[in-house]
Amino acid sequence: MNPNNKIIIAVTGASGSIYAKSLIDKLTALTHQVQEIALVFSDNAKEVWKLELGNEDFKNYTFKTYSKNDFMAPFASGSAKFNTMIICPCSMGTMARIAQGISNDLITRAADVILKERRKLILVTRDTPLSLIHINNMKTITESGGIICPASPSFYSQPKTFEDLAATITDRIIDLVGLTHNTYRWNEK
Repeated sequence: MNPNNKIIIAVTGASGSIYAKSLIDKLTALTHQVQEIALVFSDNAKEVWKLELGNEDFKNYTFKTYSKNDFMAPFASGSAKFNTMIICPCSMGTMARIAQGISNDLITRAADVILKERRKLILVTRDTPLSLIHINNMKTITESGGIICPASPSFYSQPKTFEDLAATITDRIIDLVGLTHNTYRWNEK
């Protein structure tokens, strides 16, 4: 556990708003383990959230939210020392721009900063099937130090609801960040 943890959560327009909601809700309960959490949503992320979840609850979080074009946000520079960025869900377009070093908005700029500073970047990709272009972009990001964490839910915990199913991914992300939380563990009772 690192109480100096500063986390950026970016939400793109890929399908899978339930993952973003689950992740943000869980991190809300773990704020005692982090120094700061910052949010940034793409325009499409907001529209997909409204379509998939039927609400605009993304407006209700208490974490500071930054505009997708706010290049004055602290995490647009490595000197701000944000040490983890999670893009959940991550569209293939966003992943492609990150893989090619194209920083055309705050999400891609922050990801570029995280990679260049050798900090933790987690992309929760959601698309399927994958083209060779997607696979090569995943390879590039992995070779650059990023983590590709596909939103492929597991079933061994016997999830009963969509929220339980989404939690099989978001709990994994929280483990990757290094935070302590209660979750189902394989072969534990």
